[in-house]
Amino acid sequence: MDATVSPLATVVVWGGFGLAFIFGLIANKTNFCTMGALSDIVNMGHWGRMRMWLLAIAVAIIGTSVLAYAGQVDLSKAAVQRPTLNWLSLLVGGLTFGIGMTFSGGCANKNLIRLGGGSVRSLVVLVFLGIASYMTLKGLFGQWRASWLDPANINLAELGWKDQSLTTAVARATGLSAQNALLATASVLVLALLIFVFKDRRFRGNLAQVVGGVLIGAVVVGGWYVSGHLGYGENPETLETVFFGTNSRALESLSFVGPLAYGLELLMLWTDKSLHLTFGIASVIGVVLGSAVYAVATRRFRWEGFASLADLRNQLLGAVLMGFGGVTAMGCTVGQGLSGVSTLAIGSFMAVAGIVAGSVAALKYTLWREERSA
Repeated sequence: MDATVSPLATVVVWGGFGLAFIFGLIANKTNFCTMGALSDIVNMGHWGRMRMWLLAIAVAIIGTSVLAYAGQVDLSKAAVQRPTLNWLSLLVGGLTFGIGMTFSGGCANKNLIRLGGGSVRSLVVLVFLGIASYMTLKGLFGQWRASWLDPANINLAELGWKDQSLTTAVARATGLSAQNALLATASVLVLALLIFVFKDRRFRGNLAQVVGGVLIGAVVVGGWYVSGHLGYGENPETLETVFFGTNSRALESLSFVGPLAYGLELLMLWTDKSLHLTFGIASVIGVVLGSAVYAVATRRFRWEGFASLADLRNQLLGAVLMGFGGVTAMGCTVGQGLSGVSTLAIGSFMAVAGIVAGSVAALKYTLWREERSA
């Protein structure tokens, strides 16, 4: 029996689809977008959408930490927790992704939401993003990444670390047990985030954003549970305990750059019996359909194309940068910014810092250029 078509794999695939469907509905309704949140801050000084993103992170950390503390999932086996810290890849990939999502007016998540709302422009962006991400996984860009960026790393395993979690760092620095270090680290981070998020009265009064942030964070937690608990079992052929239905063969939660590449691979090599729908591919489909259902139900579905040749140029450039950056940084604003950070992986925080820095730099450059040409 092939592990990818086992009953457990089916559960994981449908679970990923269902969670992403909910994500798509909520993200469309609340206009959830990390790039948009950064743009609001840079251009208007408004932190509403950023607080929603930070609330989602806080909820994701709470839920994921509870799962880990209760022994429901082993986060040390997640791809983002591998003890080799590719710090240069994470920073360069994050910066590149942040610049790319600004040129494209939104990250992979936002373009999936727009596609569900009728944006042909986003379809083109996602296709080019998928091609670039596949090239970074297995093609020309991947050779550059493997030769120039990945060799700059810190092998934490040589220092006795089983993963790259902040929890492990705290445990080794303080002598606390792994369980107590997890509670302490998660509690401090979540408390700081919640204080910042809810100190703003206007945000506290925005029920849609508060509920949206909570539900999006909960969806990320659901992803870890589906792939890391429900999808964790014995392969009847090898008798090994494995994770079913994921491209990484590890537990996963929502992420969209790599899955777009694997989705294109599946479409192009459909007759290859070794390829199947996975958690990631199903989640990409789920976000689009969830967004589409909301757009149709609220009569907001509109066909949309490119505004100009310059718009096309910027969108395609941004798509390629996002594809390269997202794979190099091991995730996007959702893959690292929500899912990765929820595991407390040090590399995830580095990738997010790069994404934010790249996007803010690109936003300020765009603003400077517009002021200069005015």
